[in-house]
Amino acid sequence: MENNNQDLVYTLSEFYKIMADYTRMKIIYALIEKELCVTEIAEIVNMSQTAVSYQLRILRGARVVKHRRDGKMIFYSIDDEHVSDIIHTTVTHLEHEE
Repeated sequence: MENNNQDLVYTLSEFYKIMADYTRMKIIYALIEKELCVTEIAEIVNMSQTAVSYQLRILRGARVVKHRRDGKMIFYSIDDEHVSDIIHTTVTHLEHEE
């Protein structure tokens, strides 16, 4: 395997490690529906705001979610349609019966 391919495979592996976490997937699934603040996300996923903020930092670092500030509030959303596409494609695959 060429070095470029090895780098890509490593990057893919790291991305899927981030996506494989149950807590992060709950957050992603909530954000696919609409933009939310940390308080709203914490209520939806039944976690503390501190725990949600920690997971959001990881997701931001992986470019899965983005944020915007509106006054004192910070709102989070899915970074781009590719993230939603990955989730929807995976769900379709999992629901597919042979």
